[in-house]
Amino acid sequence: MNSINGRVRLKRIRWHGEGVGSSTPLDIYLDKAEQTMSVGVREIACRLNGDGKNFDKAAENLARAAQIFTSGETLRVLVETEGKNVLKAQQSGALPVPWSAADCKADAASPSRIYLGSDGVMVPMVTDVEKKKRRRTIKDKRRRRGKKAKPLPPAKPGTDQEYKEFKIVTIYDDTQEHRLVAGTKGDCTEAGRLMRRQAARVRLDLADEKIGNVDGSPWIRNQIKRQSLPLDALGLDFYHLADNVHKARRVVFGEEDKTGETWAGEILHTFKHNGYEAGWQKLVAWRTTLRSAAKRKAADTLIGYVTERNEMILYPEFAAKGWQIGSGPTEATCKTLTARLKGSGMRWDPTNAEAIMALEGLWQSGQWKDYWQTLLPTVA
Repeated sequence: MNSINGRVRLKRIRWHGEGVGSSTPLDIYLDKAEQTMSVGVREIACRLNGDGKNFDKAAENLARAAQIFTSGETLRVLVETEGKNVLKAQQSGALPVPWSAADCKADAASPSRIYLGSDGVMVPMVTDVEKKKRRRTIKDKRRRRGKKAKPLPPAKPGTDQEYKEFKIVTIYDDTQEHRLVAGTKGDCTEAGRLMRRQAARVRLDLADEKIGNVDGSPWIRNQIKRQSLPLDALGLDFYHLADNVHKARRVVFGEEDKTGETWAGEILHTFKHNGYEAGWQKLVAWRTTLRSAAKRKAADTLIGYVTERNEMILYPEFAAKGWQIGSGPTEATCKTLTARLKGSGMRWDPTNAEAIMALEGLWQSGQWKDYWQTLLPTVA
């Protein structure tokens, strides 16, 4: 072993024996160290990317923090590949959840209680037109450079739209001490499969109380039913009900009218404390007082909204059992899980965006340390 400019270098000694061949004992330990270090580098890179706004800046931070020099493009490939590995680990069950629904208790005397939420969130995509334009730009640069270069990899098609809806699934308890979150680029059916897979991972069936809190989108309700998730009740997020009430208020009363604000408050109070039937009757009676066609249309839209979701408007029942009536944790997850994807000028391939979301989901689910521990080599 010697030292050059303060950097430690190991002297490799090769042994050779007749009938045995060559052996370099130090290589065994160097290989193990390199493997361990590569995991550490990958984790640091993924951490810096998660808190960053672009790959170039994350690469600069990696160089400053760990003296590991790489380009932003190389870092991007590294991070996206790791995210895809996380997805594989989750789907194969290689990354177990260290808690179950039975653990979700406020105290020893309380029943175990767990919530399921789901929602859709828009993510910016690279369109096929934009991909072709980028490829032409790269070819033009190569041509001007006048040097022979490796052929470009086969072109991958882009999306047909600038934004694509990703689906989010959340499972959590009252305090959010236990959380499991994930996202998918797939359609409603794939989101339903993700719901079922996540529910199985935490043994949703073991909870004494199993509640769904969602925004009332038909696809969510249909998938919960289709996947036969063992929920005790499925509730309509109170904020979404309030949002629709206020949409009708603005049409009928105007934006700033105090009478309209009083009306909206009374309607919401009725639904919250007296239930669906009392709130529906109040809306129907209010609708008969309207003369304008536009105002009646707004009232009909609101009445149709609550009528379609009548089985989910269970606020008095939820309050009596101490259950939450809002899907705030799911709404917040939609923002945090896709924050890295929505920076200025960002565009993504669906598979790469899903990989970035998987890394953030790993962090929010409290599985970050466990995942990286599974990658460390076992030294005999």
